[in-house]
Amino acid sequence: MKDLDNILNTLTEGEDGYTRRTFLANTGKGILAAATLGSLAACDTNAQQKAPTSPTDKDVHANSITEPIELKEIADPSEKKKEPFPAPEAPDKRVGFALVGLGNLTLGELLPAFGNCKYAKVTALVSGNPEKAQKVAKQYGIPDKGIYNYQNFDNIKNNPDVQVVYIVLPNSMHEEFTVRSANAGKHVLCEKPMSVNSESAQRMINACEKAGKKLMIAYRIQYEPNNQKAKEWTRNKKMGTVKIIDAINTQNQGEPGQWRLKKALAGGGSLPDIGLYCLNTARYLLGEEPVQVNATLFNTPNDPRFKEVEETVFFQLQFPSGALANCTTSYGVHESKRYRCHADKGGYFGLDPAFSYHGLRMEGSQVQDGMEVKINPSAGDKNQFALEIDHMARCVTENKKPYTPGEEGLQDHVIMEAIYESAKTGKPVKLKKIDKIDAFRGTTPDELQIS
Repeated sequence: MKDLDNILNTLTEGEDGYTRRTFLANTGKGILAAATLGSLAACDTNAQQKAPTSPTDKDVHANSITEPIELKEIADPSEKKKEPFPAPEAPDKRVGFALVGLGNLTLGELLPAFGNCKYAKVTALVSGNPEKAQKVAKQYGIPDKGIYNYQNFDNIKNNPDVQVVYIVLPNSMHEEFTVRSANAGKHVLCEKPMSVNSESAQRMINACEKAGKKLMIAYRIQYEPNNQKAKEWTRNKKMGTVKIIDAINTQNQGEPGQWRLKKALAGGGSLPDIGLYCLNTARYLLGEEPVQVNATLFNTPNDPRFKEVEETVFFQLQFPSGALANCTTSYGVHESKRYRCHADKGGYFGLDPAFSYHGLRMEGSQVQDGMEVKINPSAGDKNQFALEIDHMARCVTENKKPYTPGEEGLQDHVIMEAIYESAKTGKPVKLKKIDKIDAFRGTTPDELQIS
């Protein structure tokens, strides 16, 4: 039988049988597991078996972290220092994660990333396709008792090997599975955008607070070393005060039937998917919250891809300090991912590429001895997904609030709604002034601090 993963493929490939209209109608009825997903696969009785004892939140502590092995340095002291050797926790001390959804991101990035994690491991998979789940489970050494479908997902409450649920589903499904995860007694790491609107995002926060569980949104670049360095340079005024941030994130979408181009599943088009990086990064670099937005939206006439969601959005963010962020996002042009911070003391800096999964690079220009010198600093190329996953694991074991909690995702939804309003009315939209720096962020990831 077709599962959620296959249905999403159907939306792209245009297979007959289960139509797009039927799927969208079902997703609008509320509890997907009971309505749409319940009939997709039989319950996995193995998932209900009692699992062996594994570490709980109180069992694993920071003092159990192993020290890296040190070897004699063979390079000259003038050379660039090497990163310490990996020093992962023993497997039985790592935090167990369940991945919900076995699509492109999970298979291509998240599962391989766990090989770079120090404090986390995969202990369960959730998919409506039993054949796919079994195959992936064997590839990554996940036992049959750690395989769930969308119907019996709530049985995960009985699995002590799972402490965190990582939700990797279409945006409209984030709320349902966050609530179900919290009710099952599990912490939640949820992909961005957090949901489809601010009301839904607030309900997700409320559900996790009620259950006493942590909620983190997967803003991976806030855990990445080069972006950390750009933030440090911005806050420390390395080249003076940053007054303008130019950010662009574009890609050329293909098949009109994919779920990202369906408003009922995605909530919007380029803005919440890739434009969100421009918005969130500007807030991250400055530590401020915008007080006003201006926006323009454009869809190419008669383009079948953009019947339901927006193609291109130009938006400007005005911050309390006077800094301006000019942002561009589009689903209709060649891929470009970069940002540049323009300061007032002889220089600029940024990343190009900036928002890609791999290969991020800093670049800039600085006046030295009266001459403009191009610079290409590097803070290393680390796996962004491993960094964010490990941060969540550390927050669980040390009982700390994640650096990018649900409140961070909610704030982005509030701002995106103002951007849509400005584009619709053609007028600037004012936002509530927030004076506190990093108002919505939690614990700074110490392991990512760059001196």
